[in-house]
Amino acid sequence: MLEGSTILVTGGTGSFGSRFIPMTLAKYKPRRIIVYSRDEMKQWEMAKRFEGVDALRFFIGDVRDRERLYRALDGVDHVVHAAATKIVPTAEYNPFECVKTNITGAMHVIDACIDKGVKSCVALSTDKASSPVNLYGATKLASDKMFVAGNSYAGGNGCRFSVVRYGNVMGSRGSVIPFFLDREGTLPITDPRMTRFMITLEQGVELVWHAFEDMVGGEIYVKKIPSMTIAQIAEAVAPGRPTEVVGIRPGEKLHEQMIGPEDAAHTFEYPEHFKILPAIHHWSRDPGRIKDGKPVPEGFEYVSDTNSEWMSVESLRLWTEANRDKVGRI
Repeated sequence: MLEGSTILVTGGTGSFGSRFIPMTLAKYKPRRIIVYSRDEMKQWEMAKRFEGVDALRFFIGDVRDRERLYRALDGVDHVVHAAATKIVPTAEYNPFECVKTNITGAMHVIDACIDKGVKSCVALSTDKASSPVNLYGATKLASDKMFVAGNSYAGGNGCRFSVVRYGNVMGSRGSVIPFFLDREGTLPITDPRMTRFMITLEQGVELVWHAFEDMVGGEIYVKKIPSMTIAQIAEAVAPGRPTEVVGIRPGEKLHEQMIGPEDAAHTFEYPEHFKILPAIHHWSRDPGRIKDGKPVPEGFEYVSDTNSEWMSVESLRLWTEANRDKVGRI
């Protein structure tokens, strides 16, 4: 689907875009990838990293700016919507700004994709959108709902929308791994019982690729990934260092949830992922969307503390050592 196409990535200079672009250029040879973001310095730095790559274009713009999005989407075949206000405390202290980007911005992307004849759009979501307890999660839940319903607005021959959902990316700027690596002395631990899902950027990119190839419209894709406790992460990254329990920050969960029991009736399992199908329009009964999926049990939850797959301390330590030059810079 992506072969020889024109792809636009909102928030394209962020962690996801920094990995999606080289991987997609190598695998699919798209005609053009357009990086759409509001930070000119990040665009300048990315342009230097990809100097000589003729397929890459840069477009200064904000998803809050409807008119600018319409201009950027001229001739675009596919969109990855990665732009968002993501830091939980930032969203709590700046709720109006978070809503403008994560909800109003999502609405602009949906409208622009439909009106400009884009073929498909995959939006990035977060574990925090499942049973949200903070504003960031609440705005992303609203965004997810809009992208699902966008398939109705687009009609039978319009743009197809789907969502991919995953948690914090290992080694990204917002993750705890670079924080522990750079920290001297005692490591602050929120709660030793806290668990988190573990996913690499490469796995996130591959999930987006799969969504583009598989989607009919309205699906939420959740990749099967391992869990770790925060204490295990600290031991893997900074072995032998003393820790201090400092308590959970406002808006944080003790465990990450990707799929809540309320979604179990519309969730199907596949070898490497789950798929939450829309409750609206009876789409969750559509064989074209279900394909070879198996329904999950009644009351099923996908939560980091009850996960069946766990990453070992040694595995994370080896990953951190192999990716030390990239940790905190992606």
